Amino acid sequence: MEAAGLAHTLTRHGRVGSLAEAAAARGVDPSALIKTIVVRRAEEDYLFVLVPGDRAISWPKLRALLGVSRLSLPDAATAREVTGYERGTITPFGALRGWPVVADERVRGTVSIGAGAHGVAATVDGAALVTALGAEVADVTDPA
Repeated sequence: MEAAGLAHTLTRHGRVGSLAEAAAARGVDPSALIKTIVVRRAEEDYLFVLVPGDRAISWPKLRALLGVSRLSLPDAATAREVTGYERGTITPFGALRGWPVVADERVRGTVSIGAGAHGVAATVDGAALVTALGAEVADVTDPA
């Protein structure tokens, strides 16, 4: 994040067992907690999708945006292999490869995104986050 010039505040907290616990530990609303989801488009072709905590990927919307008929979620081992992070800690920052990023259009205002380790998060401006990542912004989620 520093290398990208993104102003942020790190928060360190213990492991959490739910979205509500994570949001409380970070001092944000669950909708401001941003999940980074790794999605497989094709063999060796992945992308990151930034999803507000109170929402889930809309597979039809994401497939339409990307112009593909099939997407999948890699298993935990594959996600770690292609990002360098284990599930629950994945972030586009510092990942092994600079995969494309799609951000749901609701990633705005003050948000909290995982920072690469359990119990570590960064609070940032959503618009600045999207800009720093060069993310494509679109409506790609539905209520969870």
